[in-house]
Amino acid sequence: MFKRTVSTEDLARLHDERKAADRVYNEALTALDAVLQQVRDMPHAPPTYDDRRLARLAELRDPLAPTKPGPGGWRGRAQAFARRLAAPLLEGQQAFNATLVDHLERNAGTHREVPRAVASSLALVREELERLIHFQHRLIQFAQQITPYVDTKDREVSGLMRRINEDVAQLAAGIMAGLSGLSDELDTWRQVIASLKRDLARLRMRPAAPAGAGSVPPAAAPEPAAPLAGADDAYKYVGFENRFRGSTDEIRARVAAYLPYFEDAADVLDAGCGRGEFLALLQERGIAATGVDVNREMVELCRARGLAVVQGDLLAHLAALDDGALGGLFAAQVVEHLEPARLLAFIDAAFLKLRPGAPLVLETINVASWSAFFQSYVRDITHARPLHPDTLDYLVRAAGFRKVRVVYRSPCPEEDRLRPVEAPAAGASAENETAASLARMAAVLNRNTETLNRLLFADRDYAVVAERADSD
Repeated sequence: MFKRTVSTEDLARLHDERKAADRVYNEALTALDAVLQQVRDMPHAPPTYDDRRLARLAELRDPLAPTKPGPGGWRGRAQAFARRLAAPLLEGQQAFNATLVDHLERNAGTHREVPRAVASSLALVREELERLIHFQHRLIQFAQQITPYVDTKDREVSGLMRRINEDVAQLAAGIMAGLSGLSDELDTWRQVIASLKRDLARLRMRPAAPAGAGSVPPAAAPEPAAPLAGADDAYKYVGFENRFRGSTDEIRARVAAYLPYFEDAADVLDAGCGRGEFLALLQERGIAATGVDVNREMVELCRARGLAVVQGDLLAHLAALDDGALGGLFAAQVVEHLEPARLLAFIDAAFLKLRPGAPLVLETINVASWSAFFQSYVRDITHARPLHPDTLDYLVRAAGFRKVRVVYRSPCPEEDRLRPVEAPAAGASAENETAASLARMAAVLNRNTETLNRLLFADRDYAVVAERADSD
């Protein structure tokens, strides 16, 4: 059996999962936006190297060198003598000063480049940070735009899935309709084959004519005329019943409601027994019963199930019985097949053949229900005359039966009935003239709806139930 790829429950579950995922996504997006970095103030580069005193240090590195021309005379000679005396003592200081000045001069270039390098590095770091922050902004924008993009794709995918599901459903419906039609055809052909086999068996069992006999044996008396009951068409009505009336199990469940009327009965006749559903129920409860049906294929089906069934005309069968021979008579979906004269004769014969107090149950289509009339009655071409419940009730009473009552069966499904409209809330009519008008309109519409439901969707079947009155 085919079914839709995605059920309603699946769609509801997917919707809930999508809402939960959206909530988690939005929370993550909010958290990401909260930690978005900003450009901060960068530290200042160190000041430039001050080498203004380096030249003066170079001048003063030799403590013995005269800073200016010495005096002449004995003062000059005294200073020169003093330097020569101090020279050994200041050689270490002179070497230290020379080394320190040399070091400062050699590293001055490096110190001059440090501030420029630091300033350049800080500029590069700021530039990279700005680029990173710009990337983060772009990432946030992308994350914000991905949701409508995905939603669009989801709608496209959902639309595609919906179209696929509809196509699959239509394909499945077509296949199932084809299989149903094929099943009906196979059932019909099975009936044809079974009928042909029985005809062949009868031909094989027919005695051969005596040798030399020139006379032609007299033709057998023809069976009473009935639509789709002849030898060539009987199987068609079996297939019709299977398709339109219901399966054996369905009819069995439906007619089981009549069993209480026959609890203490015996010698029950199921008139027009069809496939034998009610006969089988009686047999299972130990109630002696016989069936009669004009359709040969129906009779063969019943006999194959071990049911006692006679093939023949209903009125002819009743006429052959003794008066008072029956302890009950049941006929489901039979009387609508009888022309008026035969219907009256059937009811009169039933009265004669039933014992006093024996039950009579006649079920037929409720033609007072328009849906039953147009959906069931007119479908069957073997129906002779529609019987209103009042009409059949009167005919049974007129024949002398007592305790006559009409019992309705097979209610229409509630979903097929018309729905009433909702009237305005109580008290609204006193406050608002428009609401009062709507309330009156709703009341009239609902009364009309009730009337239409009684006419259109009344119970689809009814049965006239009665007892054979005591003879005078």
